[in-house]
Amino acid sequence: MTRKTSADFDPQVLADFDAYVHGALSRRGFLTRIAQYAGGAIAAELILQQLSPQFAAAQQVPDSDARIKVQRHEFPSPEGNSTVKGYLVEPAKAKGKSPLVLVVHENRGLNPHIEDIARRLALEGFVAFAPDALAPLGGYPGDEDKARELFGKLDQTKTRADFIAAAGALKMLPQGNGKIGVIGFCYGGGMSNVLATKLPELSAAVPFYGPAPNLEDVPAIQAPLLLHFAEKDERVNASWPPYEAALKANDKTYTAHTYPGTQHGFNNDTTPRYDEAAAKLAWSRSIAFLREKLA
Repeated sequence: MTRKTSADFDPQVLADFDAYVHGALSRRGFLTRIAQYAGGAIAAELILQQLSPQFAAAQQVPDSDARIKVQRHEFPSPEGNSTVKGYLVEPAKAKGKSPLVLVVHENRGLNPHIEDIARRLALEGFVAFAPDALAPLGGYPGDEDKARELFGKLDQTKTRADFIAAAGALKMLPQGNGKIGVIGFCYGGGMSNVLATKLPELSAAVPFYGPAPNLEDVPAIQAPLLLHFAEKDERVNASWPPYEAALKANDKTYTAHTYPGTQHGFNNDTTPRYDEAAAKLAWSRSIAFLREKLA
């Protein structure tokens, strides 16, 4: 299948797809809407296929790469779901202690794209741990629709406790330098914002197009923030002005970038919403920021 970009789709299709991805539309509801202006049900199914992730085509770092060490790992989470399970990746030949990064996935669980993100971080010299919020429900099921259904069944209070436990345990790994940052995308961007309010020991937070945390919790933020936003992302961007006002009012350290012409999810190179130029710029900024703050 020829790779599509967001420019190949009507803006309303992209808006409806965003609603579907984030639970405001069912799969059937999305297909019904699209069929009305796409020429029927078959055309609507094709559009959904084109918009859906193509993990293998986008993979940048295979798990067999000799420059990294990969393992499934788990940490205790007594306040959460007893155990937090995930994907631990580190440089194969690190010179000394490595900085630590918690990687928080989108609202589908630990899928192949987020595993690839963790591997990319390891190539940059970080020890990366990507928890799977869906582990208590059997883990990422290998199907995005099923993952979407499962995600709605999570106890988010326990899930948040799992991420907090993962950060605390990651910070104590002997191969790490004790300095931890968090990077997250979509749901994970929102969780990165939340973790910044819950973890005073956090040294850096990098939310990609993530909703704001509770504004009354902003005074608790200690970590510097690097926030990435898509220009065409009304749902998330609506929470930014009051969040920024709270950050300013509480004298917090932050830098925010909005990438012109981009859609929500522009960093995810498995889907047509990916914007190569914006993603590369945001990634380079993120790596430089994490290196500086976690040194």
